[in-house]
Amino acid sequence: MTTPSTRAPQASLADVAVRVRGVEKTFRTGKGTTVQALEDIDLDVASGEFVSLIGPSGCGKSTLMRLIADLDEATEGAITVFGKTPRRARLDQDYGIAFQQSGLLPWRTVRANIELPLELHGVDRAARRARADELIALVGLADFADRHPDQLSGGMQQRVAIARAFAERPRLLLMDEPFGALDEMTRETMQTELARICAETAAAVVFVTHSIPEAVFLSDRVVVMSPRPGRIRDILDMGLRGGRTAQLREDAAFFERVSAVREALHGAPQTGARGVETR
Repeated sequence: MTTPSTRAPQASLADVAVRVRGVEKTFRTGKGTTVQALEDIDLDVASGEFVSLIGPSGCGKSTLMRLIADLDEATEGAITVFGKTPRRARLDQDYGIAFQQSGLLPWRTVRANIELPLELHGVDRAARRARADELIALVGLADFADRHPDQLSGGMQQRVAIARAFAERPRLLLMDEPFGALDEMTRETMQTELARICAETAAAVVFVTHSIPEAVFLSDRVVVMSPRPGRIRDILDMGLRGGRTAQLREDAAFFERVSAVREALHGAPQTGARGVETR
């Protein structure tokens, strides 16, 4: 086992999708007091890497996601996305976003919802349709292209939301508890589908979740955050071999890593589960 450290490893900027250095975020309440949500966050996410953020409610996971997405600004520190400011990366459509609620427009069909970001950026109709149909096939909804959201299950709606997030071929996908409202069976199915889609697109992913098994199943690394003010308590390499299939959930190595993340989440010292590196 290596010595635990919450500092981000140094990597070439060419290989980094997201770099966070010394980031802090403080909010001012309506009563004039301040609340520190994040403190001294350092993190690198490599191109093509799947990284999950996990921690107790209120620890700043979603706040960090919003800072990366240029939906809010850090109080201190710096964030780059593919070497750019978050704002420049947003304007360049370098990333896609998916949230717990699918956010589909009810009056638009599946195809039209996926086409929306392309339409907003002036892509011509034929190209929009071709890209939407490509993504509809990717998420397994070819028979539902002309349906409306209210004709779909929750899991199917989330597939549409994921497809829409990939519409402009982003190199990074930001996901804030996208499966949190789904039942357990649908959630596991969606996890497997997401792993497949990400493998095919080679996008980097930053994924917020409260579920330890979900984080372990999907991730190359799991970032464990402390209670507020959110700090990085531990970063654990999953090192799971083979594909993210249903069989993985029954593997002894999977359970070892679930235990390792749980111990880190509760502040227990790491004893070095086989294949898990803390740094």
